[in-house]
Amino acid sequence: MKKALALIFVVFLFSVQLLNSYGIQRFPKPEFESGYIQPETLLPSPRAEVLAIMDIAVLILSLSVVSWLVIKKRNRNGVFWMSLFALAYFGFYREGCICSIGSIQNVTLALFDKSYLISLSALIFFVAPLVYTLFFGRTFCAAVCPFGAIQDLVAFSPQKLGSRINAVLGVIPYIYLGLAVLYAATGTDFIICRYDPFVGIWRLDASFGMFVFGGLLLVTGIFIARPYCRFLCPYGVLLNWVSRFSRKHLTITPSNCIQCRLCENSCPYDAIDMPVTTKNPDDKRTMGRKLIFITFLIPILMLAGGWAGSRLHEPLAGVNAKVRLAKQILNPVTGKDQTETFEIQAFKSQGKQQKQVFAEASEVLHKFYIGSWILGGFIGLVFGGLIAGWLITKHRTDYTPNKGTCFSCVRCVDYCPVKME
Repeated sequence: MKKALALIFVVFLFSVQLLNSYGIQRFPKPEFESGYIQPETLLPSPRAEVLAIMDIAVLILSLSVVSWLVIKKRNRNGVFWMSLFALAYFGFYREGCICSIGSIQNVTLALFDKSYLISLSALIFFVAPLVYTLFFGRTFCAAVCPFGAIQDLVAFSPQKLGSRINAVLGVIPYIYLGLAVLYAATGTDFIICRYDPFVGIWRLDASFGMFVFGGLLLVTGIFIARPYCRFLCPYGVLLNWVSRFSRKHLTITPSNCIQCRLCENSCPYDAIDMPVTTKNPDDKRTMGRKLIFITFLIPILMLAGGWAGSRLHEPLAGVNAKVRLAKQILNPVTGKDQTETFEIQAFKSQGKQQKQVFAEASEVLHKFYIGSWILGGFIGLVFGGLIAGWLITKHRTDYTPNKGTCFSCVRCVDYCPVKME
């Protein structure tokens, strides 16, 4: 019943957004035959400071309320309705901007480009969820992020994928995060925003390909809960790391686990760690060998990953505007029917020297070379950590949410017969 009402609510919001878009675009510009020249369209000024402050206030208030609902009240209904509010406000009203996921790029560019001034809103949207995660777990993912909220609504028949498949697919967000940081640090592009699957839907201005991508994610979300959050979201990587050190975190039972196993299949995100009670007789010797193996393996994987990444620095840099222009100058378009590209026309109109263009492109390539080494080493470290997780098994006696991957959605709490006194 709740999900039916929620879907009706979302359809209503989408209809309002569609009507607004239609109302803006339905009247074409008039055409004049008298030589009248259309004046340039003036872009609207940035959001007023008071509205930016309101966005920050809504974010902080939402994080506080959801954290209270998760940690203190353990209330799934409250979390559900808060997620609808977040979808309405941060999704359809704010149209997904500013978002914490995209703020990774703003923070990265501000760190590497002294001329770029990051806005207070972008900085707070990046930092605040991380701070709350450090204290309360991933309550931002539970009901404040509109990306998670819209996927949560369509998780009608989620299927389990298994720990190994989850682990392998879980590497993709690390690669995405590394690429996003690399492209932002070099001033090339904000790829998180460019390939955002849901913002275009909220704004009704996405390309056909991105509409299809967003739609496929939602359809996939019926059977594989929150596919974007689990297997794509780069900000989720940071939240995963921070949540492992959270001071407080959602627990399935408010007191001692009675091993009833009712919560075993309650999590649609495979974020519940099962008890591990068997112990190997030669545990210490086996553990020592595994640690020695991992100690040697991880540096090897990092070096191999760094070398492989450095081999790819030129293709990765090919999307940079300066590098692309230099390539077009070196390989000009020939033929009677061929026209010059926009970049070449702009280059000629500026009166730049080719030497200057090549020097700028060379500098960008050097940045990509260093960044690709770091990116490859980072991916090697991730694979090393993945192998270490497979080899080292922690001893557990209870069913516990995995502090890194748990979204704090509070679903599992309703399955536990042990109630708060």
